[in-house]
Amino acid sequence: MTPAPPFAARPGAPPGDTAHGRLAAHLRSRLGAERVSTDPLRNAALGGDASAYHLVPQVVVDVADEADVVVVLAAAAAHATPVTFRAAGTSLSGQGVTDSVLVRVRRGFETLEPAADGRTVRLGAGVVGSHANLALAPFHRRIGPDPASLHVACVGGIVANNASGMCCGPGQDAFHTLRALRAVLADGTVVDTHDAAGRRELALARPDLLDTLGALGRRVRGDAALAARIRAKHRIKNTMGYALLALTEFEDPIEIAQRLLVGSEGTLAFVSEVTLATVPDPPHRACALALFPDLVTACAAAGMLDPERTAAAELMDRASLRAVAGMPGVPAELGSLPSAAAALLVEVRADSPPGLAADVAR
Repeated sequence: MTPAPPFAARPGAPPGDTAHGRLAAHLRSRLGAERVSTDPLRNAALGGDASAYHLVPQVVVDVADEADVVVVLAAAAAHATPVTFRAAGTSLSGQGVTDSVLVRVRRGFETLEPAADGRTVRLGAGVVGSHANLALAPFHRRIGPDPASLHVACVGGIVANNASGMCCGPGQDAFHTLRALRAVLADGTVVDTHDAAGRRELALARPDLLDTLGALGRRVRGDAALAARIRAKHRIKNTMGYALLALTEFEDPIEIAQRLLVGSEGTLAFVSEVTLATVPDPPHRACALALFPDLVTACAAAGMLDPERTAAAELMDRASLRAVAGMPGVPAELGSLPSAAAALLVEVRADSPPGLAADVAR
């Protein structure tokens, strides 16, 4: 296991006799002073993500394995201090910032194990999404989620936010492709749903949790109007809020529990590993930029695309087109389009050149 990088200089004193200060002192005694920072300047540098928001954490902690996470969560509970987990920090919405305790997850959570046939892959929270796809490339498979930040974003954040992306429909996101996971609950319970033994251990450790989820699922499924509303909301790309679809689609409380963690943004548990089903990744691709006089016409055209043949279709308004006009490789006519113009950027994929040619023609 690769150790977490040390905070080399200016570790800083705990921030006074406060809950955060006492927590930092405790974590230094358990994890080592080099892995716990309370220095305001250092924490200001470490505390940002890709969003427009910036908070300075009181304490920054590097963890290297699940045992470290259990220590941090137990200490945070004892000192009544909130904890935020962050891997790559690519969030545009501020999920990776906090003014309390920031736990950095990267090294030590780098499991990357494709199945022999490439149909599933086991991934640690610190694995970069594109690295998973590189390992799956020989099988012509990939993970379903494909956020724009896939070359930087880590699996932990992808699952925690149920990040999707341009080519990821509702059936290929982390919620639908999840097969099993390892997670640490707030009370320190380690959950492993990969095998029957792990599921039995969860049932013995937290029967209260599973009984409650089972009862909640029966209640939701028994309310036909509510169940129909939840299913309707999740037929489109919908990553807002908790994944209530778990309550309508699964009866097993363990299945409900693990899928509720997807998209929960770290509020229900820390997910350390997941096993995802993979999806086909045809090697031959083509793109077209189709120009239209206005957004209404472009949207109408998008509705005519064959969903079985179209890998992705992105709607671009006039402002989007103006932003890329004049760049290398961009059609020159983008600079002279009328003010109401719009476009569709369409991609098709196929397993063979003849198949690609047929899809392009269609």
